[in-house]
Amino acid sequence: MELLQLQYFQTVARLEHMTKAAEELRIAQPSLSKTISRLEEDLGVPLFERQNRQIKLNHYGKRFLNRVDRAFLEINEGKREILEEMKQEEHTIRMAVTIPRVLPDLVGSFLKENPHVRFQQFVLSISEMRTQLKNGEIDFCISSIPLEDDEDIVWEPLMTEEIFLIVPPGHRLEKREEINLIEVKDEPFISMNTGYGLRNLTDEFCLKAGFSPLISFEGDEPGVIGDLVRQGLGIAFIPAISWMNRRHPFPHKIKIHNPTCQRTIGLAWSKRRHFTKTAKQFHPFMLNYFTTIGNLLNKL
Repeated sequence: MELLQLQYFQTVARLEHMTKAAEELRIAQPSLSKTISRLEEDLGVPLFERQNRQIKLNHYGKRFLNRVDRAFLEINEGKREILEEMKQEEHTIRMAVTIPRVLPDLVGSFLKENPHVRFQQFVLSISEMRTQLKNGEIDFCISSIPLEDDEDIVWEPLMTEEIFLIVPPGHRLEKREEINLIEVKDEPFISMNTGYGLRNLTDEFCLKAGFSPLISFEGDEPGVIGDLVRQGLGIAFIPAISWMNRRHPFPHKIKIHNPTCQRTIGLAWSKRRHFTKTAKQFHPFMLNYFTTIGNLLNKL
């Protein structure tokens, strides 16, 4: 049994799709399938239920994945402890976000007081965040989707903000201050890709209102959404924090009366994570920062 086999198994288990896993790992699908089969032979039990092209973790697979996740976490923690002793990682903070808009101000404020610190930022989906937290690859995650369904992960709410709609100039709703969400059921939406926190949340809003959104464009760059709305390509959900210190005005924002559209931004980290002194210092700084931002957003 090799580490590479276990890494491949983690990816297949997370995606439960051999083709997607092979694409993410950048290897040929037949090679990946053989690797998983050899691992199952070594263990003497199947790890997946296979039906045509669909695969799903079985009872053995779920138990084994839990142990593999813990093993990789311990390996990565061992590496970090060694590096910290060598003073190579002491001042590095690794963060993953589904809300990249919050990072420039947050990180910039901290660096003004701590210019020696180095940040590494990753924009990840929820499933990727969970995996990297459990593997000990990142210090903190800032997300609008709770990561509290795992006993090894701590989830701490930071602030709650309102989600608005923005519409293009000249749109039939441009002069409205407030609407019911069902009123835009036939409108084309500009949206983030499925799997990102805001997209999952806004899809839920639409379902609560009684419809599925018509997505005319989806991508992984939040900054593009306002530009596409300005060009008249659709409407979009935009969180209140997008109005903080913006350089260019968004199209007209509209309050959503029904259903209530809000999101809670929270902080997640692994209970098993070995934090550097710098990471420990950054934690209370984040709490104070989001308390201040939350108070400002309440005035919008």
